[in-house]
Amino acid sequence: GGLADDRWNMPPWFNFGVQFVAAVVAMAHIIFIEVFTLPPLGEVWIAWRWLALLFSLFWMVGMINAVNFLDGLDGLAAGVGTIAALLFAWHSYRLAAAGALGQTTVAAFGLALAGALLGLLPFNFAPARIFLGSGAYVLGYQLATLSILAPAKIATALLVLAIPIIDVAWQIVARLRRGQSPFRGDRGHLHFRLSDGGWPTRRIVLLYYLFTLAFGLVAIFASGLVKLIVLLGLVTAVVGLLFWFSVK
Repeated sequence: GGLADDRWNMPPWFNFGVQFVAAVVAMAHIIFIEVFTLPPLGEVWIAWRWLALLFSLFWMVGMINAVNFLDGLDGLAAGVGTIAALLFAWHSYRLAAAGALGQTTVAAFGLALAGALLGLLPFNFAPARIFLGSGAYVLGYQLATLSILAPAKIATALLVLAIPIIDVAWQIVARLRRGQSPFRGDRGHLHFRLSDGGWPTRRIVLLYYLFTLAFGLVAIFASGLVKLIVLLGLVTAVVGLLFWFSVK
């Protein structure tokens, strides 16, 4: 789907259909969300299989589009994806060391993804010579499935990728309110707002890297309640900043 989009500039409904099929393929191979962590309640199990599948579909398609919309500045999506993949691998290794079955393989998947992105990043960092293009769809899909393949990694992914996820959610609501397609990109995203405000590309990208790493470490080491407080604070900050840009 991504190759076709790069070659022929396919309409949004085509890309959404391919994403839907990709998510269904993952779920057919038993990759779906059955349990997630909700502080202070702890682990919450989804009782109905249809609800688990629907939630998983929403998560995977949402992550694919969040990463795709993040790919607006040189090196941004590739660098954030590298940090996220390394953090997921680290988290899986810690789970494997604690005796969780299958997590060594999941950690290897995360390291393989990070290795592939590290091979691209020197050529993709500003000023870019090679572009990720619709390969961002694949990156989002891989991060979405990695976040499902280990206990509690949904919460980790929400913090690691909190800024692009919140940004995309805000933009989708804003586009629907304006009567526009939520799947067509524009320059309303936070990284574009900062760029249009005169911030250098490298500064914006490095700032995203820093926040991704910082919130990822919080996700791995902090207690559930601290994670919830940090996430709520981040939602407030990002939404407030986007609202300020929209009325400025």
